[in-house]
Amino acid sequence: MLTGITQGCIYAMIALGFTIIYNATNIINFAQGELVMLGAMTAIALTTLLGLPLMLAFPVSVAVVTLLGGLFYKLALSPMRRPTSIKLIIVTVGGSIFIKGVAMHVWGKEALVLKSFSGDQTIKFGEVSMAPQHFWVMAVLVISVIALNAFYTRTITGKAMRACASNPRAASLMGIDVGRMTLFTWGLSGALGAAAGIVIAPLTMMSYNMGTMMGLKGFSAAIFGGIGSTPGAIAGGVLIGVIENLGAGYISSSLKDAMAFVVMLIVLFVRPSGLMGMRRMERV
Repeated sequence: MLTGITQGCIYAMIALGFTIIYNATNIINFAQGELVMLGAMTAIALTTLLGLPLMLAFPVSVAVVTLLGGLFYKLALSPMRRPTSIKLIIVTVGGSIFIKGVAMHVWGKEALVLKSFSGDQTIKFGEVSMAPQHFWVMAVLVISVIALNAFYTRTITGKAMRACASNPRAASLMGIDVGRMTLFTWGLSGALGAAAGIVIAPLTMMSYNMGTMMGLKGFSAAIFGGIGSTPGAIAGGVLIGVIENLGAGYISSSLKDAMAFVVMLIVLFVRPSGLMGMRRMERV
């Protein structure tokens, strides 16, 4: 259960990235998993090649991936003429493949690992032993949610981004630069993905192709909780992490990766709006 909650916190952070982009642009960013991978690989490069301390490499890596997220929107999505949701989603899929290929050439195919934030000495709770890194994962999720809430409710930029997500045309008529706010949204999504990648890197081996699976599971969490819902993204991520680990323990470890997708399919059949998503009605 505890391991599942830890893994679920990562899925929740990735799902939050999907949610932010979906609310702002009404599309699914299938390159979100690659931003997670880039965060981890950048932190590994900064600590091993440049010798930066981990606490400095963390914000630097998040800043780098934030810029890359904004750059991806500016170069690949913003210049499109007459964009539709399908066209934009296809571009994100192509961006995912491109980023993965570049990462393979930069870091190679060997799996890399980041050292733990506070050592490897396990902490025991009765018969359960947990690495300190698990608590870092949970802490980063809590801090991210609190920071996002404060940003959206207490800053002018955050309120402008919410207005653009709610009604882009009305926001534009009120003098808000919708394009700039969308750019900030993609950068913010990149920051969340990078933070998730960095905190999970000490617990698993990271490689150029790890982002795809992480992104798909984060997408499953967003669907489970209700695409576009922030509380739903958190609940969906944690629940999928727990379901995965319980399924691996009581059914078969070989089916662990399939659990998230089985849950997603069940939700799409039974309740397409997700656990906390709002039902939408469209006049045809």
